[in-house]
Amino acid sequence: MTAEDSGSGIPDELEGVETREPISAPGPDGAPVRASRRFPAVTTDTARPEGGGRAAGQDAPAPARQWPLLAVLSATGLGLLLVAFDVTRVGLLLIGVAMLAGGVMRWCLPSVGMLAVRSRFTDMVTYAIIGLTIVLLALMAQPNPLLKIPFLNDIVHFTVRT
Repeated sequence: MTAEDSGSGIPDELEGVETREPISAPGPDGAPVRASRRFPAVTTDTARPEGGGRAAGQDAPAPARQWPLLAVLSATGLGLLLVAFDVTRVGLLLIGVAMLAGGVMRWCLPSVGMLAVRSRFTDMVTYAIIGLTIVLLALMAQPNPLLKIPFLNDIVHFTVRT
């Protein structure tokens, strides 16, 4: 009987071997090799990303399982639609708030589905920086800016000279 026949994925000669240390792939002679801190040459599985769990149960339909991502994408899409219809400030504010909401959801919810891309901290910081930047730029947009921050205004005028 082969390893494929038994369904365990462990070769027959290693079936009864007990080890106290973690082992990696079998060596050239078939005996278990002591694991090191390095990644094994042969991997048998991949780890799920930190936030890679579903936001709803397996029995729920696909859109319900990914509702955090769909909420952020829907708000961003609506904001882009508003920008396309020349309601620029409101559209950009909606996009920025959607990014900030994504960061808050990443912080508060234990499982956010595909909204989780990197580690929790990196996702939160990324969403917060992008959202805050978009909101600030939307509030400072000309004409008639709602927010006047002198040093940011100078930076924008310095980078965009006419």
